[in-house]
Amino acid sequence: MMTKETPLLNGHYYHIYNRGNNGENLFPEERNYRHFLKLYIRYIYPIADTYAYCLMKNHFHLLVRINPKPDLPGFKNLEGLNLGRELNLPGLQDLEGFTSRNYSQSFSNLFNAYTKAINKAYDRSGSLFEKNFNRILIDTDRYFIHLISYIHRNPQKHGFTNNFRTYPYSSYQTIR
Repeated sequence: MMTKETPLLNGHYYHIYNRGNNGENLFPEERNYRHFLKLYIRYIYPIADTYAYCLMKNHFHLLVRINPKPDLPGFKNLEGLNLGRELNLPGLQDLEGFTSRNYSQSFSNLFNAYTKAINKAYDRSGSLFEKNFNRILIDTDRYFIHLISYIHRNPQKHGFTNNFRTYPYSSYQTIR
C-alpha cells in the first residue's frame, strides 16, 4: 500500500484523505462544506472524476480517478487559432507535459484556497490541514468497491450521524 508521496498518475484511481491539523475542525459551520465543494469543482473537477466523497467535521475522504486527458481551461479549441502544422507545441497533443506534480498541485491549490478562506473568515492563521494530503493507489476492483462503502459509512463510524444514508456531506445520495 502506497501513501503520502505516491505520485498521482493519469488514468489511475486514488483514495485521497486528510484531516485537520492537531485534530482541528475543517468545517466549523454548514456553509464551509458548501465552500469546500465549490472550490473542489474549480480545482479538481477539470483533472479528475469523483466516484465517492465524504466531508466530516475534522477530516474527509475522496475516491477519484485522475483523467487520462485533463480538461484544461483555455485548451478546448485550438483549431480556431489558425496556427498551422508548422507550430510544434510539445506535450499539447497528448498532454504528456501535464505531470504527476501538476495533478498534486491541483489538490494543493484546493487545500490552500480553502485554508485561506477559513483563516480569513475565522481570524486565524497557519495550517488547517496536516502537512501533506494522503493518497493511496487503488489497484484492485475489490478495494475500489470496499472504499466506496468505507467512505459512505465513515460519518456514522465516527459518530457524526446515526445513519450514513442521510448524511448530507457525502456522495451517497447520488449513487443510491
